[in-house]
Amino acid sequence: MARRYDSSTTTFSPEGRLHQVEYAIEAINNAGTCVGILAKDGIVMASERRITSGLLAPAKSSEKTYKLCQHAACTVAGLTADANILIDQARRRAGQYQHQYDEHIPIELLVEHVCNYKQAYTQYGGLRPYGVAFLFAGYDSHHGFQLYQSDPSGNYSGWKATVIGATNQTGKSLLKNEYGASKDGEEMKTGEDDEVSMPDVSEALRLAVKVLNKTMDATASSSDKMELFTMSLDESGQCVHKILNAEETQKVIDEVDKETSTAGDS
Repeated sequence: MARRYDSSTTTFSPEGRLHQVEYAIEAINNAGTCVGILAKDGIVMASERRITSGLLAPAKSSEKTYKLCQHAACTVAGLTADANILIDQARRRAGQYQHQYDEHIPIELLVEHVCNYKQAYTQYGGLRPYGVAFLFAGYDSHHGFQLYQSDPSGNYSGWKATVIGATNQTGKSLLKNEYGASKDGEEMKTGEDDEVSMPDVSEALRLAVKVLNKTMDATASSSDKMELFTMSLDESGQCVHKILNAEETQKVIDEVDKETSTAGDS
């Protein structure tokens, strides 16, 4: 029965499913893992780098993390070629808003624009869904730092911490246990003091590495197998985007390994 509805994105199956959208999501579940974590003083995004051949020349820029505008960035999981089209859409919309209103576009409005564009590809004949999921990180003066996740259907949602890509359920399970926990391992209270329970950027970096260690196929993690990105504010209140270099990334990995071995000994 399902085969009758496989080739169309515009027709629901009798079970109420759009199979092409589900297949696009499945393609993302086979992509490298990406982690996003909201911190007190910024946002951390970490990505798995999959090296398909040792003969490939090193990329001149990141193939996982992209700057959309001064106050927004994204990480992608899935088909990079599809992602490039949507990233161009996001950059164009951010530039248009800046030109029209002389201020930065609100983060959720930018995410909504990209998701509306993706949703159209599930509703018109002759088109296929974009096989890519995004983690959007951004900052505005009204809502502070924000983290959003979107999928090929055009749905999006705000998160404190989430994982996309391969074995994302394993990563989410670890984040659920670790995020917001105090140093002695007890869960901190939420509510008015919710921000206090959030990690800072350095703690979020270590947590992101822990998640990637759990989800990656590699037996030992190293700086060439993962990419770490941070967004924070400088002294003048401007957003600073930073992709950690190999030395900085390896330092975080070593800290996590040391922490893990210490916990195991105890």
